[in-house]
Amino acid sequence: MTTHFLAELLATPWALQPERMAAYAAVLARRYAGVIVAAAEPAAAAPVAAARAGGRAGAVAVVPVVGTITQRASMMSLCDGGTSTQAISRALREANADETVSAIVLDIDSPGGSVYGVAELAAEIRASAKPVTAIANSLAASAAYWLGTAASEFYVTPGGEVGSIGVWMAHEDWSKALEEQGVAVTLISAGKFKTEGNPYGPLPDEARQFMQSRTDDYFGAFTRDVAKGRSRPGAPVSVEQVRQGMGQGRVLGAAQAKAENMVDGVMTFDEVISRVARSVAPKGRNAQQQRAAALRLLEIQ
Repeated sequence: MTTHFLAELLATPWALQPERMAAYAAVLARRYAGVIVAAAEPAAAAPVAAARAGGRAGAVAVVPVVGTITQRASMMSLCDGGTSTQAISRALREANADETVSAIVLDIDSPGGSVYGVAELAAEIRASAKPVTAIANSLAASAAYWLGTAASEFYVTPGGEVGSIGVWMAHEDWSKALEEQGVAVTLISAGKFKTEGNPYGPLPDEARQFMQSRTDDYFGAFTRDVAKGRSRPGAPVSVEQVRQGMGQGRVLGAAQAKAENMVDGVMTFDEVISRVARSVAPKGRNAQQQRAAALRLLEIQ
């Protein structure tokens, strides 16, 4: 990997906390300069954990959304692990196909990630045949918040944070650094804009405007989905409310996020599981049995 690849990576539209990308870029630069030896790929966690409730309907499936979100698992090594939208989609399909599962919980702890595949996954969450509840446990930022708002209910832990509603791109100008190293780069291309935004020189105004337009387009999709997800019967939320409130790109703590209508409530993960389990418990199951099902789920998650 080279600094040129890092520049390309930064030029991708991200719904990710900028400080996280800065940290990832620094680690990647050091790793591929030979300072850090790449660790072995961690084993992928099971996408769905479910309380089977004795084979009867009423189980709650938990889908972990942990780490940086990318579209494909092959990109995970870029950010030292994470969750792909493909894996989440597959977990949702498995949970919907499982006759013992009556509800799904998205267990989110993520700073966000690439915008690619997120809008499509959010639409899949909204279209789930079984109710989906999300919890920020303890962070749902940017793309992760986007996904959380697609659930029918969205909670945050007392010490958790949500928000970072926004999209960003970056351009790195390596021309001076290359010049100091005695390196001259000549680009040979076909297509008027083929090398637009390259890292070998300053960013022209026309290229800046195009990058801004891409960022604006994704931000529009992001805020429209948040407005749709946070609207409730008799209490619609407009895109303007999302853009002018809800942190305006900042991450907010639990109490402030609830006050800004960014979540439906503040609960621990255990409380959310218990709430969901009660809502889908088969008739005749008592509180102790409901609680046992939730506890078994926590043990195997």
